[in-house]
Amino acid sequence: MALRADGAGVGSLSVAGPTVPIGAWDARAGRGGVVRFGFVGTQGPPSAMVGLAELLEEAGWDGFFTWDALAVPGSDGWDPWALLASAAVRTSRVRLGAMVFAPARHAAATLARQVQTVDHLSGGRLVLPVGLGVDDDAAYSSLGREISVRDRAAALDDALAVLEAAAEGGSVTVHGRCTTVEDVTFAPGTVQRPRVPVWVVGAWPSRRSLERAAHWDGLVVQRLRSHDPVDDEVVRGSLELIGERREAEGRIGPYEVVVSEPVPEDPAEAADRAAALADWGVTWWVHADWAPGTPLSAHLARAGLGPPTI
Repeated sequence: MALRADGAGVGSLSVAGPTVPIGAWDARAGRGGVVRFGFVGTQGPPSAMVGLAELLEEAGWDGFFTWDALAVPGSDGWDPWALLASAAVRTSRVRLGAMVFAPARHAAATLARQVQTVDHLSGGRLVLPVGLGVDDDAAYSSLGREISVRDRAAALDDALAVLEAAAEGGSVTVHGRCTTVEDVTFAPGTVQRPRVPVWVVGAWPSRRSLERAAHWDGLVVQRLRSHDPVDDEVVRGSLELIGERREAEGRIGPYEVVVSEPVPEDPAEAADRAAALADWGVTWWVHADWAPGTPLSAHLARAGLGPPTI
């Protein structure tokens, strides 16, 4: 596949391959596994984002992610589901998702149908990193109705309940705190069973936030009130609480631990950081460069270098 200067891919249409297994961290054993590497397309036109997904697959990355917001000051935004549907049929291996989806700004039933559509288009490669959404998203600040963090959390829980019930493809009835779905059939359900994997933002040291993440399939590690880099104290503390919670609920088996931060261009520096993250229990390192003014060409160049080697 050739990549034009505008980032658009030029190549033949490909059909998605089989589902990629996930999960390496055992919450009971507290051990990390092989780190996988993803990349967030933070800027550029839609054609460039689809081309980026193709480039990432060729360069050996494990995941392509977009982002989900109605409108954020200073950023060009696109519908994540349109981008992911396009990327799904132009790639065959990489995992696809957003960092992160904000279910509170979507109708839960519509979201369930979008999830199922992209899961089928990709042959079962969709993942769902989810969170409350950013405060400066116009969906929460500029539509004549402010949505509190508490209400966003309730809407997130309701949406996840609908997504889980809809995954089987049968009739769904959910009476949540702010969502009602009454006898709606979501045939044929998802490719992935029991559902598309859900990775939940866990904001250290919020116990409520981390306990929500423990209930699902993975943790997106964040700090509650700091933009400082994630360190071993944050990761290990989060996993200790999550491990205790999962054991109490009888949840065993694979669990993803996701850190999103820039991946250095220097191979040695990147490899050292990747090894440290793996030692802490991290299973996914997702590159995300949100620095304003970084040209699209720089993002494409970083993607073309490929992920760290450890």
